[in-house]
Order: sequence, then structure tokens, then C-alpha cells
Amino acid sequence: MQVLRLADIHVPTTLVAEQAAEAAAAWCSKALMEHNHRAYLWAAARGADMGIAFDEELLYVAAMLHDIGLVTAFDNATMSFDEAGGNVAWMFAAGAGWPVERRVRLSEVIVRHMWESVDPAFDAEGHLLEVGTAIDISGRDPDLWAPALRAEVLAAHPRLDLVAEFTACIRDQARRKPDSSAAAAMRGGMADRIAANVLDRAGTDTGADAVG
Repeated sequence: MQVLRLADIHVPTTLVAEQAAEAAAAWCSKALMEHNHRAYLWAAARGADMGIAFDEELLYVAAMLHDIGLVTAFDNATMSFDEAGGNVAWMFAAGAGWPVERRVRLSEVIVRHMWESVDPAFDAEGHLLEVGTAIDISGRDPDLWAPALRAEVLAAHPRLDLVAEFTACIRDQARRKPDSSAAAAMRGGMADRIAANVLDRAGTDTGADAVG
């Protein structure tokens, strides 16, 4: 079986995909933006490994905008950040000319990335974004991605200060919105999982030695 490498992962270059990345970069910190890129790469790689048919453009735009609800400019006072982000993404997609049905799908994928699990038969893009963000934030199931691929992705898109920034954001969201997905995640031990993420360990945990 051929091991998937970074060069094997197709990143869409449609106008809407490029505009989504541009819009995200205008508002997200550098660390959060690198997280967006890694989330797509983990998700797309997993889709390829599993043989899941998915919409690359839809997944990419969702990855770029999935945490936009954490950004101060779009932080809703009462709504869970994933729901707020889904609404922002819906508006972005409207401006990009997507039909209503596709805007709704984009919002659904973003909301579902915070679900505990998403059945790929129910929502392929929602499943892939959920697993892609899960490894990047909580370090869940890292062995589903080859060590060499993990090393390549981390070299291309470094984690910077994501741990401190994201933990602070989620804690703040949980404090202000006790019924939100962020609050549920914190009650479930997300802060501890973020701190223990294997992707932040130095040495061979990321498979750096496997990259020539």
C-alpha cells in the first residue's frame, strides 16, 4: 500500500477557495490560520485513505472558516462559536455566489466539526473536518496518519502558539456561554487533551526522521 505524502493531497484552487483563504487570513491569527490549513490537509488525507468521495472545495472552504466564530470580530455574544461561524460562512458563500443549498451545506459542515463524531455516510465533509480538527486540536488517533505525512504537514504549517491561543479562546467561550459546544468540550477534558497533543512533542513522535 502506497503511503500518502503531502504532495499527494490536492488543495483546491478555485476562486471561491482562494477567497475563503484570503478572508480567513484577514481575520485569523497566524497560528489559527495554520490550524485551518492543517485541518484541511488532515481531513483530505483521511478521505483519500478511506476512499471517501468528498467535495474538495466545500471541505476546503469549511476548513478555512470553521473557527471564524472565535475571532473577536465575529464572536457572537450568546451563540456557540461553531454555529456563529457557520452563519458567517453562509454569508461568505452567498457573496461568492453559491446557491442556498450549498451555503447550508457549508454551515452544516462547520457546525458538525464540533460533534463528538460524524458518520461519513451521513455527512462526508462533516466527518472529515471533524476528524481533521480532532487530531490537530486534541491529538486524537494520530496513527491514522502516517508519521512521514504528519512531519511534512507540520513542517509546512507549523503549530506556533496554537496551544495557548486556542485553549484561551475555548476557556473564554465556555465561561461566557455555558450551554455551548465549547463549554461541553471543556467539561469533557479538552484542555488536558490539547496540552498532551502528540503533534506538539519534539523528536520522533511526529515521525520527523521518516522524512528524507
